[in-house]
Amino acid sequence: MKLSDINIRDPFVLKEGDTYYLYGTRARNFGRDTGGFDVYISKDLKNWSDPVTCFDSQMNGYNREVNWAPEVHKYKNAFYMFATFTRENGLRGVFVLKSDCPEGPFQPYSEKAVTPETWECLDGTLYIDKEGEPYLVFCHEHTQIVDGTVCYVKLSDDLKTAVTQPVVLFSGSSPQWADVKPDGEHYITDGPFMYRTRTGRLLLIWSTFIHHKYAQCVAASDNGEIDGRFIHLPPLITDDGGHGMIFKAGKKLILTFHSPNKTGHERPVFRELEDTGNSIRIKQNGLT
Repeated sequence: MKLSDINIRDPFVLKEGDTYYLYGTRARNFGRDTGGFDVYISKDLKNWSDPVTCFDSQMNGYNREVNWAPEVHKYKNAFYMFATFTRENGLRGVFVLKSDCPEGPFQPYSEKAVTPETWECLDGTLYIDKEGEPYLVFCHEHTQIVDGTVCYVKLSDDLKTAVTQPVVLFSGSSPQWADVKPDGEHYITDGPFMYRTRTGRLLLIWSTFIHHKYAQCVAASDNGEIDGRFIHLPPLITDDGGHGMIFKAGKKLILTFHSPNKTGHERPVFRELEDTGNSIRIKQNGLT
């Protein structure tokens, strides 16, 4: 398969050895009641395997509604998937799954969501600080609070539970370039991912809508850590692409995101990035 044949939202690429593993939200019905997640496998980022089921949410009792945004991180010699599901209380939350290998099958690992029980949350990503401490960065949804936020909690060393109260990093309305909206109109935040530049600056990429188009945005910590004040930088993409993450392929730094943001038409896109030290930017005529 080619990337153009793969219909997923929220793409996430893990490299293990000389192999790339591509995960994402099954795009049909906007990722609702889809029964789980697939992985696509490649050696060259151009030719991909057919989808292989890596988590069966129906069999594991997680297919209550949404099956969103699977991310897989290697941590202490195992593979952990952070994904959004609808909880028994009807609110969305981020759960942790585990497998011994990147292709799965993944199994439920956290006893419950690691995001707050009474919050509507989505899109959790793992961040490991300079001291090796694990954090979950996630979004508190606009569906519940109107002005969505990006937040974090510290996780237990085994990643099973949150051990601190959530901290809000910023809201969807906070960037200087944010649309000015009438009272009651929602500001969306989704898809956070952390990246440290070659000079040690900590960036947080995330998505929202700018002039009604899906956008890939960047913010930077003023102290180089998760507890800093995040300063909004110019967006990377403003023409209907977002929910991205960053990975390395040899000497190349690559941003993957989905575009267009239209149900049934979403495809993973790869763009080569340049790490300027202070920020990141998309290379002209970069990898597709």
